[in-house]
Amino acid sequence: MPTETRPADVRPPALGEFRCEDELARGLLAADEYAFAAVYRRWGSLVHAMATRSLGDTHEAEDVTQQVFLGAWRGREGYRSERGPLGGWLVGITRRKIIDALTARTRRLTLIDTVAHDADGRHREGTPDEVLDRVLVAGELSRLPRGQREVLCLAFFEDLTQAQIAERTGLPLGTVKSHARRGLHRLREGIEHGRADEAAA
Repeated sequence: MPTETRPADVRPPALGEFRCEDELARGLLAADEYAFAAVYRRWGSLVHAMATRSLGDTHEAEDVTQQVFLGAWRGREGYRSERGPLGGWLVGITRRKIIDALTARTRRLTLIDTVAHDADGRHREGTPDEVLDRVLVAGELSRLPRGQREVLCLAFFEDLTQAQIAERTGLPLGTVKSHARRGLHRLREGIEHGRADEAAA
């Protein structure tokens, strides 16, 4: 999000003070954070509704909405009024981010399925405990909340650092660390319960 600051005696304009879309666009191009806030207030609900309708997941839609407006701020110099209105430009960004989210979701699910099948297909390799661990990890990963699962998959299977994961996903580093910590805790608990159930069977 923008970090520019204004003098203390300058009051942010209300949304109504930005009378037209062209004025909002000019403010955005000028890196005016108050214009950007007005842009968010005006189109944030539309972007979130589009993402929710396409993804069917409120939390994922919130992530996409954040990515859309972050992308709009960072890429504001790419906006050209002669190519269309600001709202249409934001809708275009939203559609691309939704496609990215759906692609990432498919990749995560495929990765989890691959791990599960690989663990099952190599049942003759390694000790029984190692095979059990692989199966349990795959199963527990699939049960984690989406954010935790994504962070751990990127860490486990693509060997990314937390900073790299934050850059890849657009999530704040603190959120990545929180997802990793909570996800690992849930994985550990799930694996321990799974091993206990297997021993009791």
